[in-house]
Amino acid sequence: MLPRRSALSRRSLLTALGGTAALGALAGCGVPAAYVEPGDRAVTDVSATDKKLTWANWPLYIDTDDDNPNKRPTLEAFEKRTGISVDYVEEINDNDEFFGKISPALMNHQSTGRDLIVISDWMCARFVRLGWVQRMDRAHQPNVAKYLDPLLRSPAFDPGRRCTVPWQSGITGIAYNRRKLGREIRHVSDLWASDLKGRVTLLSGLDESFALLMQGNGVDITQWTAADFHRVCDQVEREVHRGQIRRFTGNDYTKDLVSGDVLACQAYSGDVIQLQADNPDIRFVVPEEGAELWSDSLMIPNRARHKTNAERLIDYYYDPEVAAELAAWVNYVCPVPAAREVLAASKDKDTAALADNPLIFPDTTMRKRLAIARDITSTERVEFAKRWNKIVGL
Repeated sequence: MLPRRSALSRRSLLTALGGTAALGALAGCGVPAAYVEPGDRAVTDVSATDKKLTWANWPLYIDTDDDNPNKRPTLEAFEKRTGISVDYVEEINDNDEFFGKISPALMNHQSTGRDLIVISDWMCARFVRLGWVQRMDRAHQPNVAKYLDPLLRSPAFDPGRRCTVPWQSGITGIAYNRRKLGREIRHVSDLWASDLKGRVTLLSGLDESFALLMQGNGVDITQWTAADFHRVCDQVEREVHRGQIRRFTGNDYTKDLVSGDVLACQAYSGDVIQLQADNPDIRFVVPEEGAELWSDSLMIPNRARHKTNAERLIDYYYDPEVAAELAAWVNYVCPVPAAREVLAASKDKDTAALADNPLIFPDTTMRKRLAIARDITSTERVEFAKRWNKIVGL
């Protein structure tokens, strides 16, 4: 039986307008000192003589041994294969918090002490705009070039994925209790039905919520506009005033769904896989209008001293055999479609069954409904966050 991952949020919520405004201002054109020119991003790479690297990631976001959670099989196999020692630090609990932790060093052209970090793509966009990350050398990454999912290859903020590589992906869709609701949910607009009054939750984070709600209005989220955003806010305000929405949540929506206090909610695909293991009545749907495909991505920050070692580690996790082992544990959308065949060939029935799970390997129909939203620009963020946070009550 595969180990079960605790359901932790990989998507930070915006906790205060003050922090949001500061981040938006920093990322804007009005603070040229924060931007780092390409020639100032790299230092001498000591990878050839110093066989190590430091990697910052989220808690419980890598495979561990069933009997010893301090052992990480795929990572230890990399160390044995390459002779590169990895200092793996589970220090990222929130995108904004981590930004605040390392931004002073980056804006002052100093090393963060980390060679590799994993943050959500909407935050990656800020780093790319600020020039705080280094371009990767694809000569060191043949697996990435060959196996990266075409759906994830060219987000608007990083065309060609030269500065970022997805670690794991996920889908923001709708979860609901089929037995208690007594019907199917197929559209975003179904959340506003009368039989769900007071039994719906939405995600509180601006970056986590807006795309799916726009898709419910038929918007192409790869090129949404300010008018699209304000239309969503108008809708959500109406639903709040008439009592349709029980509350806005972080990842604690899972508790409401399990308890039955909520019958339908915005949800992340990886969390629902875990919930279904205990309650098969819980369903996850990609609405007919579409759903947001997002990623938490690997980046090499400026002044990293072990860039080549980091590039080798990234490429190692794009080997389909390794990607399959990781996917079997974390249960998010695997960014390496070729890993599906590896899992399907497993002699373990539970492992082989994962190959047919569309929340790990989306099928053709589902893939047609998935899109990566364009990120909120620095000039938009302060205005949008102010309006959204007022509705949510942050």
